[in-house]
Amino acid sequence: MDYKEIGQKILEAVGGKENVQNLTHCATRLRFTLADDSKADDEAVKAIDGVVSLAKSGGQYQVVVGSDVPNVYRALEGLLDLDEVSKESSEKQDRTPLQSFLALISGIFTPILPVITAAGMIKAVLSLLVVFKVVAVDDVNYQVLNFIGDAGFYFLPVFLGASAARQFKTNAQLGMLIGAILLHPTFTQIVTTAKEAGHGVSFFSIPLTLTSYSSTVIPVILAVWFMSYVERFAIKISPKAVKFFLVPMITTLITAIVTLLILGPIGAVIGNWLGDFFKWLENFGPWVVPTIVGATFPLMVTTGTHYGLVSIGINNRMTIGYDTIAQPGALASNVAQGGAALAIALKTKDTNKKALASSAGITAICGITEPALYGVTLQNKAALIGSIVAGGVGGFFLGILGARNFAGGSPGLLTIAAYIGEDTLKYFYTAIAGLVISVVVSFIVTFVLYKED
Repeated sequence: MDYKEIGQKILEAVGGKENVQNLTHCATRLRFTLADDSKADDEAVKAIDGVVSLAKSGGQYQVVVGSDVPNVYRALEGLLDLDEVSKESSEKQDRTPLQSFLALISGIFTPILPVITAAGMIKAVLSLLVVFKVVAVDDVNYQVLNFIGDAGFYFLPVFLGASAARQFKTNAQLGMLIGAILLHPTFTQIVTTAKEAGHGVSFFSIPLTLTSYSSTVIPVILAVWFMSYVERFAIKISPKAVKFFLVPMITTLITAIVTLLILGPIGAVIGNWLGDFFKWLENFGPWVVPTIVGATFPLMVTTGTHYGLVSIGINNRMTIGYDTIAQPGALASNVAQGGAALAIALKTKDTNKKALASSAGITAICGITEPALYGVTLQNKAALIGSIVAGGVGGFFLGILGARNFAGGSPGLLTIAAYIGEDTLKYFYTAIAGLVISVVVSFIVTFVLYKED
């Protein structure tokens, strides 16, 4: 497959280089921010060999290309100066507040998903090694693997600092610096020592809240949002001759102090409140949210609202250690779409449809649903009904048994090890059972309802 040719065709179909304001990608989609959506030729995009489908959500023009997305993105990097493109200012698109919020959440969290997934899966595999007594927790081998996995979570504010800075149109390196300041060993030691001694700490007679920011999400996002305004102010007041060093110095100093004194503690409290709320929800009705998510997740993906769940899941894993809200329901939904696609592949006599449904079904069960969602589920009422029913049933099962996800990742068979944690295989077995139930129910419902056109 010639990825450069695909990239060139996509670029021409979306209106050319001058129409592209920004470009990112997730596991399966190229996410364009266009200056003018009307200049894009939807039918031409869909007709490109290698493009699965097209979606528009949260102010983004999303070209679904499946698992080849990193290769196509790299080809587009050679055709676009992405750093310059992302900095270009233009007229604001017509977006609802909800669309703007979802685009913001997507832009902040999508780039860090590989970090979270890598760290989480390393921790999951390590837990498996402990359960089967391959390594012991007091062994050096365990300790090395453990800090390798922990690093992605511990330094999360640094990664979020960069991605948030890009969304708030400010300096990404300074965003990372703010995240690093929150994690500096000296500050961490000050907090630890003061807590152990039972006394407070003041910064120029102003009380400093004793909070640890490792593995936190909201504090650094608030900090970088504030920093975007500070940087503009610093640029405005700094003389041209000294702007090079004065702007970053003013920006960093003001942002760091305000964050340590005000924004950081507020963000930490919000994060803890959210964690406590979802912990309460888990105890009150553990099946409610996974059932709803399982049944509606395909529709959420098409509108982009699932990114709100992604951020909730990350915050839960960072605050309470696991997620019972987003991942279990999404797992049930994803594999249910795989079961529906396989049912159509078995029942249809159309060779093209059989080939598409077969490959899409397998990839959906593995965790990549776009080929199934846009090629099968949304094209056929039986598959959609089967996916919704089975997603709800699987979500209910996983919720009622309290399935806990410790690592995140694209929900599916390939990331099922993310349910290994707390030195037990209990949640792993629960997740496997939920996966099987979702696939089987979806397959049966779709097979019974499907009628050949």
